[in-house]
Amino acid sequence: MTVAIVTGASRGIGRAIALQLAEDGMDVGLNDVEAQRSELEGVKKEIEAKGRKAIIAIADVTQEDQVKAMVTSVVNEFGELNVMIANAGIIVTKKLFEVTVEEWDKVLAVNLRGVMLCYREAGKQMVKQGKGGKIIGACSTAGYRPSTNAIAYTASKWAVRGLTQATALELAQYDINVNAYCPGPVDTHMWKEIGASISERTGVSPEDAFQQSVEARAALKRPQEPEDIANIVSFLASPKSRNITGQSILVDAGISFS
Repeated sequence: MTVAIVTGASRGIGRAIALQLAEDGMDVGLNDVEAQRSELEGVKKEIEAKGRKAIIAIADVTQEDQVKAMVTSVVNEFGELNVMIANAGIIVTKKLFEVTVEEWDKVLAVNLRGVMLCYREAGKQMVKQGKGGKIIGACSTAGYRPSTNAIAYTASKWAVRGLTQATALELAQYDINVNAYCPGPVDTHMWKEIGASISERTGVSPEDAFQQSVEARAALKRPQEPEDIANIVSFLASPKSRNITGQSILVDAGISFS
């Protein structure tokens, strides 16, 4: 049995990842904040319909004690933890002269501190188990190619790349692989916020703003589906990725090239 935790699992990319890992034969701890509990219940039912087990582990990933409790609850239920997907993230679509300190701190708390806490607490558990493991975090194409209207988000994603590399070096001695995935535009709740922001500045509809952003930047001229991201996570969480670590892998239809 392989056990995974997916943070931000109630919708969008997180939901797709959780369902794919269940399809891959894993039991899954589903995390999000309390406000998303009903959506998590729906994901839990979908996983159980696939013949796998799932539990809901409510936690705010910015809070150290809650992340520790999340890991503990999943281990108590399933006996171990083999895969951590630090997926939870937020965005504020503001430029340098517009963003407030409070907005900056909120984005960095979720997107960077939250990932660090998940890396750390999962790593501790995997070291204790002595069987290696897979730790995978949410980066972004903005971690390679800066966004022009999301200064805090861009900074957080560049930092996740560095965090992922440093953690990979630290945990390699324990046979723990640490990587990240870097999505381009995905038609999820987060990108609806971005589309609305672009719409305010340009006057085009949010839907057209999304499509224009994709076509202007992506070599393949198409957006990502949540399942595209779930597919790379499925690979990184599997034994097939045994010699891949410290990498932040782009899934963005050719917006950025590493």
